[in-house]
Amino acid sequence: MRTMELVCPAGTPASLRAAVDAGADAVYLGFRDETNARNFPGLNFSRDELREGLAYAHDRDVKVFVAINTFPRAGHPGPWHRAVDDAHELGVDAVILADIGVAAHAAKEHPDLRRHLSVQASASNPEAIRFYAEEFGIKRVVLPRVLTVAEIAALNKKIAVETEVFVFGGLCVMAEGRCSLSSYVTGISPNKEGVCSPASHVRYEEVGDKLVTRLGGCTVNEFSGGEPAGYPTLCKGRFVARGKAQYLFEEPTSLSVLGLLPDLAAAGVTALKIEGRQRGRAYVAQVVAAFRRALDAVGRGEPVATDELVAVTEGQRETTGVYKKDWR
Repeated sequence: MRTMELVCPAGTPASLRAAVDAGADAVYLGFRDETNARNFPGLNFSRDELREGLAYAHDRDVKVFVAINTFPRAGHPGPWHRAVDDAHELGVDAVILADIGVAAHAAKEHPDLRRHLSVQASASNPEAIRFYAEEFGIKRVVLPRVLTVAEIAALNKKIAVETEVFVFGGLCVMAEGRCSLSSYVTGISPNKEGVCSPASHVRYEEVGDKLVTRLGGCTVNEFSGGEPAGYPTLCKGRFVARGKAQYLFEEPTSLSVLGLLPDLAAAGVTALKIEGRQRGRAYVAQVVAAFRRALDAVGRGEPVATDELVAVTEGQRETTGVYKKDWR
């Protein structure tokens, strides 16, 4: 069976080394600024840290991709152009882009720099993907989490670029690159400033016998004694509707498709992406190692262990998401 590439998250230099040591084929990361969609305090890489990370990864035949996947403010593309220029100068293996202006800059100024299309571009049909390939030389598209395995297989037959799909980690109910929920209550945009539910706007408060979580002054959830409290994001908030407190948009859960790896290979997928640049190195090492073992087992035609990551899923619940969707 065809071997798929394992693309793994690195929010810090320590996580990069953990991912490489655990069996990643490629690591993706971002610069320490608003040019990437995980612009959280304490995360991401300086130019010097990226240089050191590249040396560590390349010495072990592991690729490094740099995500420059937020959208510049009108008339202010400088930081995004500098990110592309610096990534090229440092010798990364690819940049992951979303904005067409940034993609045009990369294609014009650095035609030898491999370009991937971020999930933030939300391109999920042949016409959209061909546009990016023909206009900006995109070689790989990271698909939004809205397609079934059968739809991915059909798509791969109609496009000439590689496809990369998410296989583990957090899920969003929004259309990637289009969500304004967090910015509505915090004033900080995930798409322009790279921060969804910024920690500076998060509050945990004890009210009576309950723990209340808030984001930007809005109550997102209430937890009774002993109930595990998650990080407050609006799309996974528990709100009262018709007199009942319930998860209106999405219950806390993680995508996990260890059991679908043979199907994704048969569908023509080139690369598998693990979500989680905001996670610690222990999490990264555990998840990457599990998927390395699973991919190797698939390559040998052996069964895959599908339950070894339940403990690190959100709410200790996992789903195959839309990949096995049988509803519309």
